[in-house]
Amino acid sequence: MTEVGAVGGTAGREGLLRRTARLEIPFRSAVGPGVGKAGLHTLRWLRDFGLLTGEAAFEEYDALRLERAMARFHPRAAEEDLMLATDVNSWFSVFDDRFDGPLGRRPRDVTRLVDRLVRVMDGREPPAGAPAGPLVESFRDLWHRINEGMPPVWRDRFRRHWHGYLLAHHREALNRSGDRLPTVEEFPAARRHTIGIQPCLDLAERFGRYTLPSALHGGHPLKEMRRITDEVAIFVNDIVSLDKELAVGDVNNTVVLLRHGTGRPLPDCLREIRAAANGRVARFRELAAGLPALLGPRACPGRRGRTWRTTSTACAT
Repeated sequence: MTEVGAVGGTAGREGLLRRTARLEIPFRSAVGPGVGKAGLHTLRWLRDFGLLTGEAAFEEYDALRLERAMARFHPRAAEEDLMLATDVNSWFSVFDDRFDGPLGRRPRDVTRLVDRLVRVMDGREPPAGAPAGPLVESFRDLWHRINEGMPPVWRDRFRRHWHGYLLAHHREALNRSGDRLPTVEEFPAARRHTIGIQPCLDLAERFGRYTLPSALHGGHPLKEMRRITDEVAIFVNDIVSLDKELAVGDVNNTVVLLRHGTGRPLPDCLREIRAAANGRVARFRELAAGLPALLGPRACPGRRGRTWRTTSTACAT
């Protein structure tokens, strides 16, 4: 494997398949029904809100088949919920792509965009003289559809996680345009917001038609399991997207930051981040194996009304 030179260089890279083959994520995957219908629905939704323009853009998006990812993430979701899930994921994709261009290096413009989206979350009007635009109007549609019928405890948690996701994009814009890069230790604190996993974990409850209490989310082991999920997603994403970040000089990548901070060869940094991902997965499986025994005495309700034990007020849905 040839060493890559300065950030953005293209001297040679370890193949993507070789990188990901060494990841140890041994979870079985199921695919929910209605994938094709959800994909067609989201293409219409994107067109109706003007989030994509031109046939080439639609063909490129359709080729990604992101609805399959949602059908795997929510394998038991009802048809209408899977459609909403694919709409949300498409918005994530369009929103995230905006930061690959000049916007991603303009912190003030990022702040203005984030403010408009936060106003939607708070039910406030947009700033005077500032047109909402497709990104904001489509977000308004999603926000109402997602929150409809959900209990306050869930809506508060979801809003908090969405707020963190949006605000962290300002931090990443500063990273791209600033003189000082964060260390690998500092980086995940902000990146675990922009990776968007916490809102997605909340949506697992929304599309599964259940709500877990705040006490369960904030305690052991679920709090640690949610953090691990963040970190594994960050590490795997950075391994997969390394070529893109090197090509455009984007520093928001743990492999790039590890090399910048240590001066070590890129292959060594890849191996360390890969080992970190595998170690987190092993810890997650250890925690998951102990969940039934831990939750049983608390009588927390399971999916679709099943309970670990028969009576409780501590874990009401």
